[in-house]
Amino acid sequence: MSEETKNNRAIISVLGADRSGIVAAVATLLAENNVNILDISQTILQGMFTMTMLADLGEADFSLIHDGLDKLSGSLGVQVTIQREDVFKFMYRL
Repeated sequence: MSEETKNNRAIISVLGADRSGIVAAVATLLAENNVNILDISQTILQGMFTMTMLADLGEADFSLIHDGLDKLSGSLGVQVTIQREDVFKFMYRL
């Protein structure tokens, strides 16, 4: 994996009340922007949906993806965050 590819990866997190269509909506927005989902984990804890994705943004504009996820967050009624992978790793290092 090239350094350029590694530098354009992001962590996307979703948290909120479980309902149908959350995964589909997020995946559709990413696909429409040519973003590749590299890894995904999801679970439901007592009715609370949680999902974390590692995505390769490729040539996609981070700000455009951020704004799209922000709008999606409102329409789905869940919290959606996106962080560049390097920022995420820096924030959560031990």
